[in-house]
Amino acid sequence: MAGKEIYHKVKDKVKDAFSSSGPETGKGKTKLSGKRVKHGYHLVKGKSNHPMEDYLVAEYRQVGEHDLGLFAIFDGHLGHTVPDFLRSHLFDNIVSEPEFLSDPKTAIEKAYQLTDEKILENASELGRGGSTAVTAILIGSDKSVKLVVANVGDSRAVISKNGVAEQLSVDHEPNMERQTIEKKGGFVSNLPGDVPRVDGQLAVARAFGDRSLKKHLSSEPYVVDETITENSDFLILASDGLWKVMNMNLTQIVPTGFMGLTCNMVYSANSPCNVVCLCIHHERYNLILDATYVDLVSATLVVKLSH
Repeated sequence: MAGKEIYHKVKDKVKDAFSSSGPETGKGKTKLSGKRVKHGYHLVKGKSNHPMEDYLVAEYRQVGEHDLGLFAIFDGHLGHTVPDFLRSHLFDNIVSEPEFLSDPKTAIEKAYQLTDEKILENASELGRGGSTAVTAILIGSDKSVKLVVANVGDSRAVISKNGVAEQLSVDHEPNMERQTIEKKGGFVSNLPGDVPRVDGQLAVARAFGDRSLKKHLSSEPYVVDETITENSDFLILASDGLWKVMNMNLTQIVPTGFMGLTCNMVYSANSPCNVVCLCIHHERYNLILDATYVDLVSATLVVKLSH
């Protein structure tokens, strides 16, 4: 099948994500403080032998007088039980914190720690694996909508403002936290392979679970918040499969008003991994946003912010 045929075939599949729902695609919409919010998501299982370990949350709730949009990507490793646990419990723990509405940053930090403790306490049931996480919460009030993003690991959140991309999360890479890891008695090594890993095993410095490595890891999230304005276009949450090939290209291409790469660019890199093209229609600019990404397993969630 030619590259152009593959492009159009996958493009049609992703369009279906905004017209129908299923286990791999879905959509939703609501109003928060008079602002229309729509979301769509797509999960891809690649060619690896292990089962799907990416999970997501995309739902709307009401807490007191506040309408909430809750979105997350959980990218598991060494099993699906930890990301599945996060999908079921993390947001409940966050919104249950007494200071959630008055001080969401502190509430999220406490809930991340509490949830990780529960995972470790139940390691005999949940197994030895772990998960990265990126969460985004929209909090609607009478006057405004606040966005609070938190993450551990390398799943990422990127917001577009007037067509300009801004990363809201932090990639917790082992090399960036080498000093802290070594102070805890661990080490960072590129062996086996060519990717820096904590104790030669895990390619992220922060994650939920991973009981055997926990002495040298952290589950403390990076948290940032901002107010949604008329300049806020859309928010993308995705596991590392998207960002491995969009890392630099995203910020270079979005300012031009067209975020995209073709499948042929990935083919030219002779990638041995699965190749998927994700195309999302954004009504505000009346254009197609193309995201080409390579990974064994990937999850992508787009939240559209209209006015």
